Amino acid sequence: MRKAVLRFIDFFYPPFSRWLSIHTFRYIVSGGTNTASGIILYFLIYNYVLHQQDIILSFPPEMITAPVATLIIEAPLTFIIGFTLNKYLVFTKSELKGRIQLFRYGIVVSTNMMLNFAMIKIMVETFHFYPTISKFITTIVLALASYFIQTHFSFRLKK
Repeated sequence: MRKAVLRFIDFFYPPFSRWLSIHTFRYIVSGGTNTASGIILYFLIYNYVLHQQDIILSFPPEMITAPVATLIIEAPLTFIIGFTLNKYLVFTKSELKGRIQLFRYGIVVSTNMMLNFAMIKIMVETFHFYPTISKFITTIVLALASYFIQTHFSFRLKK
């Protein structure tokens, strides 16, 4: 299965071979797939699982809005998808144990979530950027940083 998926991804690589290594191309495809999966899952969960309804709880915080509840459900799913794609399609030569890779991947994803929030908040509230432009800039910066962090930390090769 893995080889078939890699052949499919690699089929689209030649036009990009001048600018990107195969490793980087696979990372971009995996990240794009994970991002698209997250958007689709968010849409499906928000509209068809939660039916756009807030969640009422019998304990504090007493209510979770539908968008936040959707994110709470969607985030672990995209975490699993992203880790699986990275481990088996992109960083296949790493000899670190899977549990160590998973833990490190979790650290990077958690850090990215906090940075995403902070960067967007600063750009929108301090520098008065439009939220969409802030999200775009943040996504590009964090995607580039994540590539290097995942390469040299989460899935690094033993020397």
